[in-house]
Amino acid sequence: MSEKKIILDSGIEIKENYSNSDISDISLSPAGEFPYTRGVQQSMYRGKLWTMRQYAGFSTAEESNKRYHFLLSQGVSGLSVAFDLPTQIGYDSNHPLSDGEVGKVGVAIDSLSDMEKLFEGINLEKVSTSMTINATGFILLAFYVALAKKQGANLNNISGTIQNDILKEYAARGTYIYPPKPSMRIITDIFEWCSKELPKWNTISISGYHIREAGSTAVQEIAFTLSNGKAYVKAALEKGLDINVFGKRLSFFFNAHNNLFEEVAKFRAARTMWATIMKELGATDEKAMMLRFHTQTGGSTLTAQQPKNNISRVTIQTLAAVLGGTQSLHTNGYDEALSLPTEEAASIALRTQQIVAFESGAADTVDPLAGSYFVEKLTKEVEQAAWKLIHTIDSMGGSVVAIENGFIQDEIARSAFEYQKKIEDGSKVIVGLNQFTSNTSDKIPGFKIDDSIQQLQTEKIIQLKLKRNQEKVDSILSELKRIATTEENIMPIVLEAVENDCTLGEIADTLREIFGEYQQ
Repeated sequence: MSEKKIILDSGIEIKENYSNSDISDISLSPAGEFPYTRGVQQSMYRGKLWTMRQYAGFSTAEESNKRYHFLLSQGVSGLSVAFDLPTQIGYDSNHPLSDGEVGKVGVAIDSLSDMEKLFEGINLEKVSTSMTINATGFILLAFYVALAKKQGANLNNISGTIQNDILKEYAARGTYIYPPKPSMRIITDIFEWCSKELPKWNTISISGYHIREAGSTAVQEIAFTLSNGKAYVKAALEKGLDINVFGKRLSFFFNAHNNLFEEVAKFRAARTMWATIMKELGATDEKAMMLRFHTQTGGSTLTAQQPKNNISRVTIQTLAAVLGGTQSLHTNGYDEALSLPTEEAASIALRTQQIVAFESGAADTVDPLAGSYFVEKLTKEVEQAAWKLIHTIDSMGGSVVAIENGFIQDEIARSAFEYQKKIEDGSKVIVGLNQFTSNTSDKIPGFKIDDSIQQLQTEKIIQLKLKRNQEKVDSILSELKRIATTEENIMPIVLEAVENDCTLGEIADTLREIFGEYQQ
């Protein structure tokens, strides 16, 4: 017997050998059957491949639109929109707090006009769009719906997702605006409105991705994410919504890191756990119990040193997501530790998905790693460790209380610290970073954003305000303020606001007056 001890970051020890005795108490249902450990569809990728997305958005709507057309020409089957920081936190591009940030980490969207330019030449009935937006998700959704209506689209055919997961913003990411209570009200308003007006739209993408990027372990990623999911479901139930209706439109967003088997086990465990949670909360429709999820490869795993090594990392992570049964996947560019991805890097990232889909054989059969002594045991151990964390959060009163008390933030920070210590002392090997380093440097051309973007966007806002009906705008914003003080659904008035050229910042600021701003 080897004396070497291997312990995952989650604290799970990996044995030297696994045998039938390790899984004697584990019984597996087929894919497509409760609790969906092996997948949410009976035939999985033999029936339909995952949606291949590429996360893109930068500079102006016009520039991002060119990238979208390039990606669609290369074979992506869904778009994934990145928004700049001012858009994410509810400031127009001409706001003083937007200085230096316009168009930098995503595209600047101030008005319906920008949204029209972003999707110019793209039929919204033919493409599925994912939007990574949270605090202002309801406004961006209104822009999207208003554009679909202008295109003459049937809203019953519009599909996509807004991230809309504010709890993980308080815990891990930071792009929140309003306090938790009004934020949860907006989210449940979206659930209610979309169930009637936009039936194919995924109203939330409950995100573990950013929890993992902030430094959590794989176990914490699913425990905190599923716990947040419970909080959203309970809030919707308290509003009187039908779990069998809104439950079908919930989706999740997970990270894929480098430990192939731990990641596969994590995805399988998450499906099992969510099905159990939804059943306990009263779901009876099978589709309302299914955990459907998008995956993005791990941004924090990419290194600026020897950046082309990241192609190999992304390949392993892609395989983990596919073997774990993802419904949608974005692969990072190898240069993203240095800048926004270049067109070449985005193309290689997409080709990575296509090679796994069409050449690796991983998509040929359902849940290929099922029955592996190691994978089945690891799935069970990940599940047990995650349940332990969820029960701790439940005992506190749920995710909202756990976040307000700082528990989740502290747990993530502790894990991040431990991980960094291992890198620095060399006990965790990162190729090209702390071992197998090189004195030569790869010259990778960075993707730069021109600082003149803010002036361009400011000019657009000036022109918009000159041509719109200001009296109508004032009336609508006044009505928005009134509705915010009631229990009426906020979405119809927000849609009316964007259709009458109210800007994102004006809508967000109107609600700041009523709801206030959250301070950590």
